[in-house]
Amino acid sequence: MEQAAGCPAVGGSYPQKNAEILSSQYGINLFLAGLLLTFAWAVHAVGISKSHLLSYLITLMLIQLLWMLWYLCRSCTQRRLIRDKDTHAGARWLKCGITLFAVITLILDSFKIGYYIDFSNCLSPTEGIFPVTHAVHTILQVYFLWCHAKDVIQSFKTLERFGVIHSVFTNLLLWTNGVLTESKHQLNEHKERLITLGFGNITIVLDDHAPQCNCTTTTLCSIFSQGIYYLYPFNIEYHILASTMLYVLWKNIGRKVEHHQQTKTPFKFHGITVGMIFGLIVLTSTIAIVVVYLIQIGGSKIKSELALTMFYLHAIFVLALMCTAGIVALLIYRLEERSLDNSKNPARKLDAELLVGTAAGSWLLSWGSILAIICAQGHPKYTWYNLPYSILVIIEKYIQNLFIIESIHREQEKANDDIKTLRIVTISRGTTLSLTPLYKEIYNGRAAHDSDDIPCLFKGSICGRENNSAGVAKEETSQDNSLVMHSASDFSFCSRNSVTNNKRRILKNIAAFLFLCNLSLWIPPAFGCRPEYDNGLEEIVFGFEPWIIVVNLAMPFSIFYRMHSAASLFEVNCKT
Repeated sequence: MEQAAGCPAVGGSYPQKNAEILSSQYGINLFLAGLLLTFAWAVHAVGISKSHLLSYLITLMLIQLLWMLWYLCRSCTQRRLIRDKDTHAGARWLKCGITLFAVITLILDSFKIGYYIDFSNCLSPTEGIFPVTHAVHTILQVYFLWCHAKDVIQSFKTLERFGVIHSVFTNLLLWTNGVLTESKHQLNEHKERLITLGFGNITIVLDDHAPQCNCTTTTLCSIFSQGIYYLYPFNIEYHILASTMLYVLWKNIGRKVEHHQQTKTPFKFHGITVGMIFGLIVLTSTIAIVVVYLIQIGGSKIKSELALTMFYLHAIFVLALMCTAGIVALLIYRLEERSLDNSKNPARKLDAELLVGTAAGSWLLSWGSILAIICAQGHPKYTWYNLPYSILVIIEKYIQNLFIIESIHREQEKANDDIKTLRIVTISRGTTLSLTPLYKEIYNGRAAHDSDDIPCLFKGSICGRENNSAGVAKEETSQDNSLVMHSASDFSFCSRNSVTNNKRRILKNIAAFLFLCNLSLWIPPAFGCRPEYDNGLEEIVFGFEPWIIVVNLAMPFSIFYRMHSAASLFEVNCKT
């Protein structure tokens, strides 16, 4: 039984720390058992079939469903209680993103159900039960995350730790299963394309898990089998996003939250037109490149080489632009004097760790390509474009990670006290007037410039004469001098404010541009445009199987990095 909140912290800290350690070890063992089962199925281990793996995943999902239902029921009975919330966790845009991926995942489940019905004669019943269970699991989990991602659990903490960590590793195993299934499909296509590039010495052995029976409806079977693999990238992103949100919930259990008002940071299109235009140009061109690449690659040796050359040239240009944009943003930060927010924040810490950790996947592939180019004896012309591409991938992630991590740690700019406080100046005979524009006008840079709209402060002597036309000349002179000093002070302030607004506008455009660029660079590897497979040079240097293992391990992290970077840059744009 949990100790009461009023008990000494020292006495209650040891059981809670033990609960955290025990639950994390439980989750790791759960994941390792599933990972080994997945690996055994992938390599066709004796006595291990796909039905065993699916049965394990179904069991984990059912346990998580029971826990989520229990948590939701308990929350409904205690909805009148005031609960602590982590305002940094579960942002609305993140919930919207995971909902979009969940909807596409439900379409994937419906395709799997249709695929099972068409091949029901030779498929295990678990292959029909799995998509149904997964669909229910997806719907309830998205609802749970929408309602409770911000919760800071303070009751039944030991039980909740096990429930949440179980959910984290269940999603990680579902992500692993999706990655492996999609990778096996990509690998089969890659093996068939290698021969067109002239690498005939590589043995082509397809790893086929297709059903050993005829389909009842040939057309529908073709639609389902092909459509499933185009939807897998969204399913993969859904599960990794869900696991990160649940991990933050787990880290927040028992945490003491500082109660302060969270500044809302809505997304606005105003002021980011330039960044959006350039970003949309990159996005559109990338989609076109991917379509052409997938059509041309494998058609013939000449077409494949042209497709690879086209991909590398486009990627080099985009990465160079991203590096330049990141450097400009960092230079602006160096010119500003703003402190960093070092308060405890599990969500922000996880974001930074994921950026660096998942970037290692791309770095591994890039260094492998660089080493292959240096060591290879023969170099087809298109492989030389791989060298600047690989170098730019490393540099771009260095710069972008630094920009994002510094951005999410910077304290939000507070409104200047000189703006908040309206200056009231005595003009004559105790009469007072507001001598500054409204706060919103100055802050948004919309202070009027026409002479009719300029406030009294900027027309000091004129105001003085109009309000005290019958006054003494000395009083007018004194008032004029006082108002001129205030006018000079406000001109200086407006100048500083204008510079600050320009910097913010540049940073917002850079964040918007990088956001769309990261979405663009997510598309090629997610939908099968993978030159690391099709280049062929790395497979000669390292060997076919070792390089394929490296690619299959590193590529999922590289794909996730781009989506996670896009999400982080969206947050940076909102905060700037």
